[in-house]
Amino acid sequence: MSIISMFFGIIIYMCYDEHNSPHFHAKYGEQMAMFTFDGDLIQGDFPEEKLRFVKAWALLRKDELAANWEIAKEGAELYRIDPIK
Repeated sequence: MSIISMFFGIIIYMCYDEHNSPHFHAKYGEQMAMFTFDGDLIQGDFPEEKLRFVKAWALLRKDELAANWEIAKEGAELYRIDPIK
């Protein structure tokens, strides 16, 4: 999995999985979760306060997430996406 962004202690990463719809993963401490490109929680557990940051970031970066997903399909190196500042 490639790290594509980091902010407020949250690590965002992505790897292509043909068996799942487009998504990304986030890790905060020991907690990990999978999200849609709209920032909706698909699977896992994540602190409520950090969920808001992930959702806001995803909504701002939705097009970049989709572009990275397409790149991941080809097995190419993903690009970094700007964090929330």
